[in-house]
Amino acid sequence: QLQLVESGGGLVQSGGSLRLSCAGSGFSLNDCTTGWFRQAPGKEREWVSALGQSGGSLEYADSVKGRFTVSRDSAKNTVYLQMNSLKPEDTAVYYCAATNFRARVPPVPRSGDYAYWGQGTQVTVSS
Repeated sequence: QLQLVESGGGLVQSGGSLRLSCAGSGFSLNDCTTGWFRQAPGKEREWVSALGQSGGSLEYADSVKGRFTVSRDSAKNTVYLQMNSLKPEDTAVYYCAATNFRARVPPVPRSGDYAYWGQGTQVTVSS
């Protein structure tokens, strides 16, 4: 069964850091595009970043560029979202997502291009 499991969320003060993990099972994350999204209460889901197959491309939303970094550990089949200089407006439930195996998608896929989603992990940044 193909599954994504996020972890690493929590409560942090403004300016702090957190690292989110997205562990894949049943397939290799190296063979798909993985994305991070977030959704704050009362707001639409927002795209955060996208990492292409085998690290072919890496894109970030302007709102997190320079503060967030995505990496992948192929041996652990895990993608990470390192979040630094966190702001209260970063508060949201964060989701990781993955496309199908070697799906041909643009560097910034649409939400509908992702076939698999994690359950989400809450990130709360206090001021």
